[in-house]
Amino acid sequence: MTNSVTNDVTSTITGQHFINGCWTGDANAFNSFNPVTNTPLDWQFANANQQEIDKAVKAAQSAFCQYRAKSPVQRADFLDAIADELQIDIAIITTAANLESGLPMARVQGETGRTCNQLRLFAATLREPLDPKFVDVANPERAPLPKADTRLSVLPIGPVAVFGASNFPLAFSTAGGDTASALAAGCPVIVKGHPAHPATSELVSRAIEKAIIRCDMPAGVFSLVQGATPNVSTMLVSHSGIKAVGFTGSLKVGRILADLCAARPVPIPFYGELGSTNPQFILSDILASNAEKLAETQVQSMIMGHGQFCTSPGVVIAIKGAALNRYIATMAETIAALPASAMLTPGIASSYQSQVDALLKSDNVELIAQGQSAEASHLTCPTAARVSAQAFLSSTQLQQEIFGPCAVIVECSDAAEMLTIATELEGQLTATIHGHEAELAQSQQLIEAVAFNVGRIIFNQMPTGVEVCHSMNHGGPYPASTDSRTTSVGSQAMKRFERPICYQNMPESLLPNDLKNDSVKIINF
Repeated sequence: MTNSVTNDVTSTITGQHFINGCWTGDANAFNSFNPVTNTPLDWQFANANQQEIDKAVKAAQSAFCQYRAKSPVQRADFLDAIADELQIDIAIITTAANLESGLPMARVQGETGRTCNQLRLFAATLREPLDPKFVDVANPERAPLPKADTRLSVLPIGPVAVFGASNFPLAFSTAGGDTASALAAGCPVIVKGHPAHPATSELVSRAIEKAIIRCDMPAGVFSLVQGATPNVSTMLVSHSGIKAVGFTGSLKVGRILADLCAARPVPIPFYGELGSTNPQFILSDILASNAEKLAETQVQSMIMGHGQFCTSPGVVIAIKGAALNRYIATMAETIAALPASAMLTPGIASSYQSQVDALLKSDNVELIAQGQSAEASHLTCPTAARVSAQAFLSSTQLQQEIFGPCAVIVECSDAAEMLTIATELEGQLTATIHGHEAELAQSQQLIEAVAFNVGRIIFNQMPTGVEVCHSMNHGGPYPASTDSRTTSVGSQAMKRFERPICYQNMPESLLPNDLKNDSVKIINF
């Protein structure tokens, strides 16, 4: 990062909203913040009001009529153009993201690459769809009643509100997975920028603006509204013109927004990814042979991004004994040497510290280790604690996610207690089972119990990170997500913003091209 690039960011930033192709609003409401130095940045931003929300939604509604008529190839070209423009502007985008999040430059550069790969994955899926087309041809001779010609397709659902995530200023934010999948489905998007990285959101929006112009897309196909107050979010999800919401964030805020969506006169889907403890089940044989290495990989995973990943492993379940004691000793030694670090925002740091303090004051909880003492009040340190399986099962507090570099080791008396924990788990994004193949083969009950409580079950690998591909599922039973049937990562994510429609006896000349006889395989039953 150079001063010249930082100056480029400053000269580009207006602090305004991007609505219907124009930059608008008074940038005098709140500043960006540098969590590493614990000081405000000079960049100031606007706070959206009801009139600006109305304008953005009206523009999206108008754009919807034009955008849904674009062919899949045209939408694919648009997504590829956004990725191209992000790469062109990568220097100033990553500089802003680094300053606003405190994440290392290598991390934000990698995240920019992932963001572009997501856009290109959806573009490729539009050009070569994976899903079959279901067609039942007419049979007028069928008795006792003739059979109609029916053909199943999908329609985009309309304007989508997307909320940027604090922990992924690029891949889960302005041009991230929710935005990319909604645009791929044919839906205009209004992004509520996260107040932790508003400059990053603006710079990404400027790249999208260039792609809109380059691909001759309707101006209202994408808007960015900034805001640091809760009412901006509630105004957006309550607006009658919004037809779905994509959200990645805390369970508390997600529930507030989900309840607003459900309470509307016409309820709309709320696709929330709300967090997870991502439990690690370690079977006895692999623990005995690999205790030290497993402990080291656990710590490496839980401190990645200072624990601020939705897939950070926050709970470890194993049977007590000499092998687990070796695991805990290695974990304690490794954690004790780790320095304190800044978190994404002062609010996240304060919440983490409060939750850790409450954890360590809980009955039957024993501190294993903490990292080195913080040199400043805004820095937090990694923590690990241990608790019995019975105490864990009897306390809902101990089972809740602590967003940050913290892990709870749950000591089971036997395999039966481990199975009970797996059975009684709240919904999780992921869970991992560590074991040699022979002991995994003897653990089918455990595997099945875990599978019914997670969106992704992993074997012998830490969960941190999500592959962007066709087969990925990033969701899970509540409270991991608000709809366990959907994913927020991978090509299947666009299905959240489509709805099925059946065309019955429609003249072939009027059918969508992908449902005409020369485009589908006709099967008679």
